[in-house]
Amino acid sequence: MRGYELEDAEPFVIIEKHSGSLGSLFVGVAIGAGLALLFAPQSGPETRRELTRQARRARQRAARLADEVTSTVSDTIQQARDQVEDRLGAARQAVDVRRQQVARAVEAGRAAAQQARSELERRIAEGKAAYEAGASAMRTRTPGEPEGGAGLIVPGTAEAGVLGAADRPVTEPARGAATRRNAAGGTGGGEG
Repeated sequence: MRGYELEDAEPFVIIEKHSGSLGSLFVGVAIGAGLALLFAPQSGPETRRELTRQARRARQRAARLADEVTSTVSDTIQQARDQVEDRLGAARQAVDVRRQQVARAVEAGRAAAQQARSELERRIAEGKAAYEAGASAMRTRTPGEPEGGAGLIVPGTAEAGVLGAADRPVTEPARGAATRRNAAGGTGGGEG
């Protein structure tokens, strides 16, 4: 008891609260009915008839109340069932939409992969054709062609710039020197 100072001389009252139960209600009803019978201004048979009539009315009211409660509970259960079914339907629909989206994405990925593969195969074929054309040109070179004339840069050699040498056309004698330098591990630009 914060903020209050109690002295021992002052009397105080403790109130305990107990929650009432349905049994207390029935006991009170029974006592009231007994007192009503004792002080009733009617005779015994009239009192019995009145009690029978009131009991019948109470039974009818209880049956109506039970029907209403049953109907209300049934309606509530049906509403809950309908809501659950609606939510399940919405969830199923959302899953179907996601499944369709995934299927479309997979199909688009396959199409893109196929297109990329076709493009890569085309480039490889072009590269092979260019390589074959260059190799064929080197094989069919005429013997009277001048050495300093237009030559061919062979990819992967020092003269092509792979190993850091200057970019210059490779002629027949220079190609032999470059091959010897590459075999010896050198990267110099002089002839050898």
